[in-house]
Amino acid sequence: MDDSRLARADQTAARDPDAPKRATNVSLNGALLDQARALGINVSRACERGLALQIAETRAEQWLAENQPAIESSNAYVDRHGLPLARLRQF
Repeated sequence: MDDSRLARADQTAARDPDAPKRATNVSLNGALLDQARALGINVSRACERGLALQIAETRAEQWLAENQPAIESSNAYVDRHGLPLARLRQF
């Protein structure tokens, strides 16, 4: 797992550290749960981190889907005309 993505997901989850906790029921792989408990992992916190990461990934996918036409249009413009400020580049 990419550490930077995990850090961003943690930051997303931490935006409201005072948000109240709510009880919920989840079904987890039993072997994973046993390993987590044996290692002293806080399962609730691990689930929050995983959920925050999934939320960040889903939001990124949605943004890309929503903006795909604009991205394609921009890329087509550059293909036809080149970069707008290319003449000012010093490299």
